[in-house]
Amino acid sequence: MTTKEIRRIKIKARVRSKVSGTAEMPRMTVFRSNKQIYVQFIDDKAGKTLASASSLKLEEKVGKKDQAVKVGEMAAKNALEAGITAVVFDRNGYLYHGRIKELADAARKGGLKF
Repeated sequence: MTTKEIRRIKIKARVRSKVSGTAEMPRMTVFRSNKQIYVQFIDDKAGKTLASASSLKLEEKVGKKDQAVKVGEMAAKNALEAGITAVVFDRNGYLYHGRIKELADAARKGGLKF
């Protein structure tokens, strides 16, 4: 592992010790790979994923930040359909910057509260 990956894993562990999702207010966790971005809404007490969205479902090719915006809008729509209005945001050890920030802002515009 590189030092960058180790740093992210340490931050992730620190955040996860404080952040937990419930059925009323699930944890919105983001995973970012080099090409794709994924979002899950997780009820940690039941250990279940309530809703999800990913850039794999997008048909058109766009830049990474635009991709994050579209996934954020899709995630908000899927969450609202599942009855989720408020979430706890888990940035998964990534800096709140760039694609993560774009996704979060788009989800807020889509109607999620966090």
